[in-house]
Amino acid sequence: MKVTVVGTGYVGLVSGACLADVGNDVLCLDVDPDKIRILEEGGIPIHEPGLLDVVRRNVAAGRLSFTTDVERAARHGVIQFIAVGTPPDEDGSADLQYVLAAARNIGRHMDGYRVIVDKSTVPVGTGDKVRAAVAEELVVRGSTLAYSVVSNPEFLKEGAAVEDFMRPDRIIVGADDERAVELMRQLYGPFQRNHEKLLVMDVRSAELTKYAANAMLATRISFMNELANLAETLGADIELVRQGIGSDPRIGWHFLYAGCGYGGSCFPKDVKALVRTGAEHGHDLLLLNAVEAVNDAQKLRLVDKVVSRFGENLAGRRFAVWGLAFKPNTDDMREAPSRVVLGELLGRGASVCVYDPVAMDEARRIFGVDARLSYAERPMDALEAADALVIVTEWKEFRSPDFERIRALLKQPVIFDGRNMYDPAVLRSEGIEYFGMGRR
Repeated sequence: MKVTVVGTGYVGLVSGACLADVGNDVLCLDVDPDKIRILEEGGIPIHEPGLLDVVRRNVAAGRLSFTTDVERAARHGVIQFIAVGTPPDEDGSADLQYVLAAARNIGRHMDGYRVIVDKSTVPVGTGDKVRAAVAEELVVRGSTLAYSVVSNPEFLKEGAAVEDFMRPDRIIVGADDERAVELMRQLYGPFQRNHEKLLVMDVRSAELTKYAANAMLATRISFMNELANLAETLGADIELVRQGIGSDPRIGWHFLYAGCGYGGSCFPKDVKALVRTGAEHGHDLLLLNAVEAVNDAQKLRLVDKVVSRFGENLAGRRFAVWGLAFKPNTDDMREAPSRVVLGELLGRGASVCVYDPVAMDEARRIFGVDARLSYAERPMDALEAADALVIVTEWKEFRSPDFERIRALLKQPVIFDGRNMYDPAVLRSEGIEYFGMGRR
């Protein structure tokens, strides 16, 4: 099948590469010439494990190509994926200007029937706006070409996006006509050989499903963080509580880890957008307002522990920070807790040396030149002359460090663990003062 993907970010590039990998002829469009240049030179503009190999393999096979030519893209694929950004507006609502611009370009240049697929995370009702935008362009052209609008939300985890696309747990297709549904079934057939994973529903339900999924996961995280804070007050251990409730099959184990808050491009933006959607329709989503408030406060919790130990004024103090990305296996620092932690430490007069396996360049871009902020080439290098170690991201390489060496390098053997990576009893036995999240 011929497929066009508009946008070469996480969703667009992963989707295009994986669709090409099962034999489709995929053309990826982006209006950013720098991104297309990187792709045509054999690189990728994002960090995503395994993606570079998939892209190179399919470019070499002639199944995957890239362009900035809007007309060429609109004329290439019968199926046109819109996978552009929907950043939050000042009021928290999703900004649809890029989605609607993509829809207008398709309407302006399409030369036959098209299935126009919203892959971006968009508010309920966006399908109607996309349909109207295409219709307006066809009227201007005096054209009566047929088209369908489909909602096909993505459920890709950064750091595991290729695996998620190739082996999906469900494929949501929101559509109003059988022709579009049948084409989507053909497209996704190779990804559901074992059993049927495609769920067909109306467009608005599909749009809401994406927001509902992310809001539920964000809610679980904030719920556990609230309990972790209470556990500290009560002298309980949130890790034991997690095991106690996670073993209940009605609750399950996923997203029950206490920490220093969630970040990234999805959860914060989508919770805000869903709250805004509710407000626009007279529904005050009390639970999600609380989820957002808890998360904002939780990002400060780690700094509060540092202040309780070292005092409000951190001038003259030096801290090592491990982890900058909002989660492992990505360089994405959007809404990352590390941004709050670094901002607070620097704002209180401390100097900070940071280490992250892949997000250092992104941190340099965000924070610019600051004499108090330095970057270590290796995790242990960050500890030299530091008063304490602060862990913000749970990268695998941090799981089993040399605690004896950590104790020797730090001026004071103190660890603030924002991800509960270590056993408090083990750290005590190593002579290290340990502060976790909700740990006894």
